[in-house]
Amino acid sequence: MTTVDTRSENVALQRLHADGGGGAGQVQPYRLQPSEGYRMPQLYAAQDPVVGTRDPRRELPPTVVCLQVVVTAEGKVDRSAALADRPECSAGTAAENAPLLQAAQEAVAHWLFSPAAVCHYAAGSLPDKKGDCEGAQRIEPVPVSLLYAFTFEIVHGQHTVRRQGR
Repeated sequence: MTTVDTRSENVALQRLHADGGGGAGQVQPYRLQPSEGYRMPQLYAAQDPVVGTRDPRRELPPTVVCLQVVVTAEGKVDRSAALADRPECSAGTAAENAPLLQAAQEAVAHWLFSPAAVCHYAAGSLPDKKGDCEGAQRIEPVPVSLLYAFTFEIVHGQHTVRRQGR
């Protein structure tokens, strides 16, 4: 059985701001100031979802499950939620695909990232290499919301999960 890397990752510049509700947060657009740069979070520990026997089907065409994953400023997954706001993700929220969604959420709960950060530079001294905080006066780790898509497939009773990303 071959597992192909097909997880897709899209990141928008959004910061989570505490809303006073016990650490939950809300997503708000964030515009970098002229003296700021942004370092993307880097996934360094990621197990693939394992469906196992919780899904008894013997056949399943490629089925996409999409998650919004909230990563803390420490690089740990705070929570994940199913996405169904785009046509390619709608199958992931169907009742019969609940085991796939559960497997994806269980896997991402253990993922670890080097955190995203806003890099604060002296006025007029942004680095040549964007996405790196080298030379920053201050590095501010920030929580982020990431989108992931997993493609599940069952062929002759064999489960595979394809994911793509960096």
